[in-house]
Amino acid sequence: MIPDSKTVALLDACVLYPAPVRDLLLSVADEGLFNPVWSQTIQDEWINNLLQNRQDLKRENLIETTRAMNNAFPLANILKYKPMIHKLALPDENDRHVLAAAISGKAQFIITFNIKDFPFKTLAPHNIKSQHPDVFLSGLFDTNPELVCEAFIKMVKRLKNPPINPDKVLSMFRSLTLIGITKKLEEYCIRSD
Repeated sequence: MIPDSKTVALLDACVLYPAPVRDLLLSVADEGLFNPVWSQTIQDEWINNLLQNRQDLKRENLIETTRAMNNAFPLANILKYKPMIHKLALPDENDRHVLAAAISGKAQFIITFNIKDFPFKTLAPHNIKSQHPDVFLSGLFDTNPELVCEAFIKMVKRLKNPPINPDKVLSMFRSLTLIGITKKLEEYCIRSD
């Protein structure tokens, strides 16, 4: 399935932190190329993981980020998924809430770095596929390179404290295993200027 504007993709906690991956995914969603969904449990999970690694950050500021996300995408926060959690089976029981939110949110994709945690045979009956963010973003780029480039350029322009140039952002993407989309952005969005 090639993502389009009717595509719904659940964003797992591991793609909401690190921030560059979250920023690119949400920037692309803001251009209307897919509809993101998540749950409060997913939001809490990425915040907790970030705070474990960065004690210099304040929980209140990160909660404000989640509020901004919910305001920007008012239909994204899935609320009624908890009753089905206990009915689901995954290799890691702690991931069942992700699948439950994806089902409740009518997602076609779970975007995650942890593909093995969401086996095809478990997701297939729900018409959901797990995809690495690089594969997902590359698919979006292939269907609409202009809008993905526009999303990337807007994202870079928002990075003001401190400002980060596009090449540095692409370098961050590469270090986060976004190899395919980085190459496409570099060749089409940066080098074509």
